[in-house]
Amino acid sequence: MKQTYPFYLKLSCILISIVVLGFLAIIGEQIFVPMILGLLVAILLIPLSRFMEKRLRFPRSLSSILASLLALAIIAGVIYGISIQVAKLSNDWPQFQKQFIKLTDDLQSWISKTFGVRRIDQLEYLNDTAKKSISTGTAILERALKSIGYILMLTGFTFLFALFFLLYRTHLLKFLVASFTESHHKTVFEVVHSIQFMVKKYLVGLFLQMIIVTILSLIAYTIIGVKYNFMLAILTGILNILPYIGIFIALLIGALITFATSGISHVLFIVIAIVVIHAIDGNIIMPRVVGSKVKINSLIVIIGLVVGEMLWGIAGMFLTIPVLAIMKIIFDRVEGLQSWGFLMGEDDDVPVFKSTFDKYFQLKKAKLKSNEVDDSNSESAD
Repeated sequence: MKQTYPFYLKLSCILISIVVLGFLAIIGEQIFVPMILGLLVAILLIPLSRFMEKRLRFPRSLSSILASLLALAIIAGVIYGISIQVAKLSNDWPQFQKQFIKLTDDLQSWISKTFGVRRIDQLEYLNDTAKKSISTGTAILERALKSIGYILMLTGFTFLFALFFLLYRTHLLKFLVASFTESHHKTVFEVVHSIQFMVKKYLVGLFLQMIIVTILSLIAYTIIGVKYNFMLAILTGILNILPYIGIFIALLIGALITFATSGISHVLFIVIAIVVIHAIDGNIIMPRVVGSKVKINSLIVIIGLVVGEMLWGIAGMFLTIPVLAIMKIIFDRVEGLQSWGFLMGEDDDVPVFKSTFDKYFQLKKAKLKSNEVDDSNSESAD
């Protein structure tokens, strides 16, 4: 006989589990973030590693090392190209100061004419604010330097994890299968295969989407005549990966750099270009390239982005959709967790509850018809 538990006990266990998992995610950020990133990179590199092993007859250790080094070289090349552009950007700092001083002067004149606030009072307020922001600026600089070190460390550990995941992928699969009873072995294989297929298709689609958006941005920035168009195009393509908020960050960065190097007249064209590119991406590129490989509703995505940022910062936001997709695959195939998979997906994505809902709506329709018949009979009697 299957044992059932009261709802309050199930709810308590769910809440306690969420709190414990959240606490473990916070204290284990230094290992979980590169481990998950390494897992995603390893899944993406498995076809290349298999090709080297089967066609080129390379041993698994050599194929894993070569695949990891190739991916690392590609990312290092992109980072190097962006760093060169950023270094050149420092040469335009005097021009940015000049533009900012001119804008500040015009803004002070407008405030003085509109609100009657004297320039002297405005300058005193700005001086007080500047003095208070000196310590803040120092803290920001220190944090930026720490972030650079963190990114380098994260990149190194990510590819170490990717290397070892590629090297020991069969061993890890055997461990997962051995962790469950024989009756669940088929489900374990299905879950692992589905996760590998989904992650590979999603990451490839996301990479193609990033390349297309980067090319469109580069064309638009070149036509407008924006300086550092290559750097801005790459940043737009990378930040576009973040759902909903990435394009606004790209818009802000593009507008600031354009204002510093080209003036206000070009900022409007940048805004229009990014809005048009985002519309093309959302209506043409995203549905056709990425498609519906990750069927998660927008509410769960927004909640996941907020929670990911609270737990792991920007890295957590980048990992939100792959992690949610992996969770949904597991929930859809594990008995007792299918309702959570239904919550994360679209209404027509999980057919497990279709018969129940069909019966419910049929009963509701029949009840409405019976009420209409009763009302018509009562009216005729009156």
